[in-house]
Amino acid sequence: MDLDCSKCWGSSKKESWKTIWILAYQSLGVVYGDLSISPLYVYKSAFAEDIQHSDTNEEIFGVLSFVFWTLTLLPLFKYVFIVLRADDNGEGGTFALYSLICRHVRVSLLPNRQAADEAVSTYKLEHHPETRNSLKMKSLLEKHKALHTALLILVLLGTCMVIGDGVLTPAISVFSAVSGLEFSMSKAHHEYAVIPITCVILLCLFALQHYGTHRIGFFFAPIVLIWLLCISALGLYNIFKWNPEVYKALSPYYMFSFLRKTRMGGWMSLGGILLCITGSEAMFADLGHFSYTAIQIAFTFLVYPALILAYMGQAAFLSKHHHNSNQISFYIAVPGSVRWPVLIVAILASVVGSQAIISGTFSIINQSQSLSCFPRVKVVHTSAKIHGQIYIPEINWILMILCIAVTIGFRDIKHMGNASGLAVMAVMLVTTCLTSLVIILCWHKPPIVALSFLLFFGSIELLYFSASLTKFTEGAWLPILLALFLMTIMLVWHYATVKKYEYDVHNKVSLEWLLALGPSLGIARVPGIGVVFTDLTSGIPANFSRFVTNLPAFHRILVFVCIKSVPVPHVPPAERYLVGRVGPVAHGSYRCIVRYGYRDVHQDVDSFESELVDRLTEFICYDWNHAGERTNSWGEDDGLHSNASSSECRLTVIGMAAALSSAPNYEFDGTLEPASVSVGFPSTGSGGVADEVQMEPINVRQRRVRFAVDNDNVSENIARSEMEHDSPMQGELRDLAEAQEAGTAFILGHSHVRAKPGSSILKWLAINIGYNFLRSNCRGTDVVLKVPPASLLEVGMVYVV
Repeated sequence: MDLDCSKCWGSSKKESWKTIWILAYQSLGVVYGDLSISPLYVYKSAFAEDIQHSDTNEEIFGVLSFVFWTLTLLPLFKYVFIVLRADDNGEGGTFALYSLICRHVRVSLLPNRQAADEAVSTYKLEHHPETRNSLKMKSLLEKHKALHTALLILVLLGTCMVIGDGVLTPAISVFSAVSGLEFSMSKAHHEYAVIPITCVILLCLFALQHYGTHRIGFFFAPIVLIWLLCISALGLYNIFKWNPEVYKALSPYYMFSFLRKTRMGGWMSLGGILLCITGSEAMFADLGHFSYTAIQIAFTFLVYPALILAYMGQAAFLSKHHHNSNQISFYIAVPGSVRWPVLIVAILASVVGSQAIISGTFSIINQSQSLSCFPRVKVVHTSAKIHGQIYIPEINWILMILCIAVTIGFRDIKHMGNASGLAVMAVMLVTTCLTSLVIILCWHKPPIVALSFLLFFGSIELLYFSASLTKFTEGAWLPILLALFLMTIMLVWHYATVKKYEYDVHNKVSLEWLLALGPSLGIARVPGIGVVFTDLTSGIPANFSRFVTNLPAFHRILVFVCIKSVPVPHVPPAERYLVGRVGPVAHGSYRCIVRYGYRDVHQDVDSFESELVDRLTEFICYDWNHAGERTNSWGEDDGLHSNASSSECRLTVIGMAAALSSAPNYEFDGTLEPASVSVGFPSTGSGGVADEVQMEPINVRQRRVRFAVDNDNVSENIARSEMEHDSPMQGELRDLAEAQEAGTAFILGHSHVRAKPGSSILKWLAINIGYNFLRSNCRGTDVVLKVPPASLLEVGMVYVV
């Protein structure tokens, strides 16, 4: 489902439009479930004790006018026409915007960025000419580290509010749908039935999460489609039956008239009106599963008109039923003959809407882990075909407990709406601020364009946000409390992670120390492969020196593995592994950097050990086959095969053969840019050691390229290579195979972090108490990396940061 509409035009126009329409239909169940059920509670929240509906209809027409223009300006103009274009390789959401900014400006607080990462094909930068203003803004952001921290806090705030919305939306959606039972039973029975039924539905919803949305996703789009058609039909019925002239209320005049009459009460009621755009952020957050055109078509031609008709129909009914002003509800405008079918469809639609935000919460927590901003939790991928469908058991049960607690604690739509409204507007404000930065830094537009975008949409959102804050004691305190709690966890985890990385950089051991280890110092080389996990992209980690100091022996094949995240949504499997030597060939040491995007599956291989050996095998074959080319290109040998080498050598992208063999027929159109045999990139924060990427020279010309890989031909090429370089390469491959048969040991650092003596009380609490508590109660690195317990060697390390 990860399709990009801009690439659909390579096939016939008929097929492209067919694909787009299918994606637009599928997006109804995933993207618009939350937004489409907002008519259930908007009017009830807007009139909740703050204002009264009078005979002049100024109040109801004013609310309708606000709803219409809010839906038009924010979801339609802001998201559909502007924000959706700020995608990151087709991905959307808060992290996509942050990733896009980090690629253009060095603002990431984790200093493991390598310039070699820019060679990843998905590391696309906008090729607009940089203006003087964009360069000034870029320089300002890169110079002041406080701005880096402020930007990260802004992103984490939006993230925490999305998670808070994941708690509130299921509660208010299901509760609002079930509240329709009040028209079918007595008040006494209704009071004791709605809460238990809501809790049972929520319990079932969360209990089914481990099956994955792909198993029931087929039913999601039809349910939302039926719901949208249902509220559209009800809206048209009420308009023509009760007040055909309700369309006049769409005039902005009624907004000013409403505020002039209701004053403070009207301003406070904006906290309920803003619920009409709940779920709008999903259009951007779920962009990667569909396409820009599909989401645009679905919203513009179906969701938006259906919602407007639904709100107009409710307003038309209420304008002729002033005696029901104390019982404003969605179901009061539903004819009695169809009330039960509408109730059933509403409950199903509320479950679908809840499912969308729950899945979004899982996704954003997974992305937070990639940014080292969230403790490690178990991530289960529920679909082998559809990327991004995940399930996190710990988070699922925590969300369920919180949702049920909110339902039992609040017991009414007003307080739930106040809480949900504040979370929604906080996320929108964060998106507006980040999009303004993208306009300047990535699109290189004049500052006046970004400022106009920020002031226009930001002022509207601030108006609604201020109205939500006035309801602090009436429910709005909950998302603020949740955000403070989650941000504390995220900031503590990220701060300690950065400090640990800086400690590793300052205490890493030189390569000369490793090469000097030998029998003369009482060091033995034992059979097998030793895989040393480290966060460093170069140099020898301190935990390995601790290991050798206490146990004077290490394996004949030594591999330093760094698993790092790159600020892109996906790293193609063919470009995931960077492999190089550490020292001369005879030493048998290698470095492997495994790169993932923030939406990639980290556990996409059954056995990391087998995958690693396969990549090392490919590297050895590639390295020996291209030894002569490097010598001719550079004019002298690069030292890869020199026993006197005392420096780390260039890294090579490994994995193309494996990727192509898994997809024998692969086509694309495009211009192929030339690349030299060896391109050097200065490493950032890696002690000055250069990392380089090997590429084949390719001629420049516009053409269609077809890759067809025959496994037999691949075997012949490898055999031919072995014949050409019989002894050195074959001997190295034999050593690797023998080491694999002898067994693999995974060496992990078991770290304990302490604050330096004399540190502030805040740092002491964050490191000694907060981080160590989180680390001891989250999943270990060995579990995340699927390390066999029998092969695990943990080296105790005390970090004093």
